[in-house]
Amino acid sequence: MKFKILWLCAISTLLFQYQTAAQSNEGQSPAITIWVDGACGMCQERIENAALLTPGVRTATWDMEAKMLSVSLGPEAFDESQLHRNIAGVGHDTDKERAPDEVYENLHYCCKYRPEAEEAPVLAGIIRGQVLEAGDGGKRSPLVGANVHWLGTTEGASTGLDGDFELPLHSQTKLLVISYIGYQPDTIQAQEGYDLEVVLSNAVLLNEVQVTHRRRATEVSFIAPMQVQMIGEKELMKAACCNLSESFETTPSVDVSFTDAVTGTRQIQMLGLASPYIQITRENIPDVRGLSALYGMAYTAGPWIEGMQLSMGIGSVANGFEAIAGQINVELRKPENTDLLYLNLYAGEMGRFEGNANLSYKLNEKWSTGVLLHGKTQQLELDHNHDGFLDNPLSKAAIAINRWKYQGTDGWEVQFGVKGALLDDRSGQTGAHHDGGAHIGHLWAAQVQTQRAEGWAKIGRVFPRRPYASMGLQLSALRHEQRAFFGSRNYDADQSSAYANFIYQSIIGDTDHQFRTGASFQWDQYDENLNNTPYLRNEWVPGAFFEYTYKFREQFTAVAGIRGDYHNLFGLFFSPRLHLSYTPVEKTVIRASAGRGQRTASIFAENIGILASARNIIIQGEDPSKPYGLDAEAAWNYGLNLTRELNIASRPATLLLGANHANFVNQIVVDLDQNPQEVHFYNLQGRSYSNSLMAQVDMEVMTRLDLRLAYRYNDVQIAFADGMLEKPLISRHRAFMNIAYATKNDWHFDLTLNWQGAKRIPSTASNPLEYQVPERSPDFMLVNAQISKKWTEIFEVYVGAENLLGFTQHRPIIAADDPFGPYFDSSLVWGPIFGRNIYTGLRYRLGHKER
Repeated sequence: MKFKILWLCAISTLLFQYQTAAQSNEGQSPAITIWVDGACGMCQERIENAALLTPGVRTATWDMEAKMLSVSLGPEAFDESQLHRNIAGVGHDTDKERAPDEVYENLHYCCKYRPEAEEAPVLAGIIRGQVLEAGDGGKRSPLVGANVHWLGTTEGASTGLDGDFELPLHSQTKLLVISYIGYQPDTIQAQEGYDLEVVLSNAVLLNEVQVTHRRRATEVSFIAPMQVQMIGEKELMKAACCNLSESFETTPSVDVSFTDAVTGTRQIQMLGLASPYIQITRENIPDVRGLSALYGMAYTAGPWIEGMQLSMGIGSVANGFEAIAGQINVELRKPENTDLLYLNLYAGEMGRFEGNANLSYKLNEKWSTGVLLHGKTQQLELDHNHDGFLDNPLSKAAIAINRWKYQGTDGWEVQFGVKGALLDDRSGQTGAHHDGGAHIGHLWAAQVQTQRAEGWAKIGRVFPRRPYASMGLQLSALRHEQRAFFGSRNYDADQSSAYANFIYQSIIGDTDHQFRTGASFQWDQYDENLNNTPYLRNEWVPGAFFEYTYKFREQFTAVAGIRGDYHNLFGLFFSPRLHLSYTPVEKTVIRASAGRGQRTASIFAENIGILASARNIIIQGEDPSKPYGLDAEAAWNYGLNLTRELNIASRPATLLLGANHANFVNQIVVDLDQNPQEVHFYNLQGRSYSNSLMAQVDMEVMTRLDLRLAYRYNDVQIAFADGMLEKPLISRHRAFMNIAYATKNDWHFDLTLNWQGAKRIPSTASNPLEYQVPERSPDFMLVNAQISKKWTEIFEVYVGAENLLGFTQHRPIIAADDPFGPYFDSSLVWGPIFGRNIYTGLRYRLGHKER
């Protein structure tokens, strides 16, 4: 009945807003276009950011080729001269304002666009030059990507964004060959000590030449002090992406696995550490934590997501103290710049059906609202491996969001919203749940029912007279109620939480010295009951932080932060963090980071798969005043990475290299090795660390054909009671490949190969022989594929397959024939638990808006 009521309310809201939107078609925001000089992608970020700091500017896009900046305006007062001043103030000439020379000289060399700045010093043994095209009226423009090589050799270079090149002299020849597709090649004699200027003429007369830039599905900023992967909608659409936990199939930085072979609960891993160590936020507000540490990713539907920012390692002090392994920030579709109506329907071979409807409506120049709806049902009982247990849980879900945005005058902006979720997941032996939903008592069954309500608000202001200064207040509150049982084990849990975070940012003297400061408050109340044993805790944590950013000519950036927090159960603690970024040469960024993170573990919710077993739970806590009698988890994380833009066979590519080391000061050890009929929770006694190495290459092999290759090595060791052991169920080695191809008529083909090496399995040596499993799993390969066809920007159909090769873990449930016996265990999952899944779906947009 609750599902029906929620759906009736949601559908009524959808129809009302859709009808209202159809009756009133608001016009587009006013816009202006100005000329702004610049040279590269770093310039683009700098120009657009400066424009967005101008009061009245809502969006800003700079065209690198045309050197034109287009901005859309809001209803508040706008001064075009202020826009010119702001852009000139960061080092870029406009058609009305020249940048100060001292600011311009501090730009990175690749950003220098004035003719006098192109006269770089001559280096011994080096030839420099520029390749241009002769345009109409004698106007010359740089040719990007022209090939320059020594005659009779394969030694050469490609021209950069300014058509410039540089290469060492050759001992055998002084003749340079310059070529570019569609132009007559030229051969010239090079002489040391002189800069060359080569002008190519058209080889073929063309009616029109259109140069376009394909924005990558995942991009990495070359300016941000932290290595942040910006995952866009195109990346998410490479797979069905039904919810957040299923949104990382094409992202090699993140592993996706199952907690057990019964409940179907997915978890993600980063740096070899599980999702509770990853800070997951929704638009920079804490989202997946506490009782929702695992299930919470299912509360965000994939079609709701506009994009994500993913970073490995320690984060900013402004976002809190809990991040240890990394951060994932999820951006939902905004009502002011998304489709009027977006529908997504999904159907899977295993009886899973999902529907999503997103609606946005602009009431007037200041107010806009949006509704995000998600519904899911899966009622088909399947048992492909014939172990007597359902391969997938029977489930129902209904989730809805209503959000509002107010764009005020004088720099004010307000956002707020509400979210409600109802979920019902049933699993266990086939036939354990009859049609009415009741449990048949003599069969082993599990059920998790969740009701969740959330509300949030964000209030911010950019000061019109000081566009570099702003302040913001984030607020959120939630109520989470869960009723669950696993066989004969009951687990009920409630959570109430509130969060507030105030941030003020400005500069010290000039924009080379920036700071952020503020204060936060986190309150959590938990009421857990496991087999009639209560576990209550009430946590409140006030804190304050300060973060200073220093920039030197955009070649070096240092971000140093410190926050102090007082936990009512664990006392005062500090979280220092440091991020360094250095650009030694053009298109190369080296970053380093170090910092401390701390969190309180919710040991039952974060290890929900343990409940789907017969293991006795033993908590070796020492202090009854602390949660479960255990200490807080704390760790130091150190990272070093390199980002490099390359040309491989004259095609653009990005190389990412990274190394991270997490060293735990304390950790709640989950020990499955002492006894296969027990699980022990205790404070770390000894060392625990994670070493992670990763290499990734993203390359455009040919026009519209993208290739992503990655390899990752994880070494995760924990001091268990029996000694130092490799963390179980974590693969040391992983190799990854994703191929994406798009045709001119909007066919899209995506193929992902994911190889995972062997994993250590907790010991079952004391079990009877028939209930023992090997000490290590085999390695295995997962293959996912999808084909989609788009008609204009309105309608799209997709069909795909997950686990195309049908690989599954042999006997994922120990003692499945005796689920109420002492050896029953479904928690030792190292691979897929169900086989190939073929799915199809469609996407429909009305009033499509480019993002």
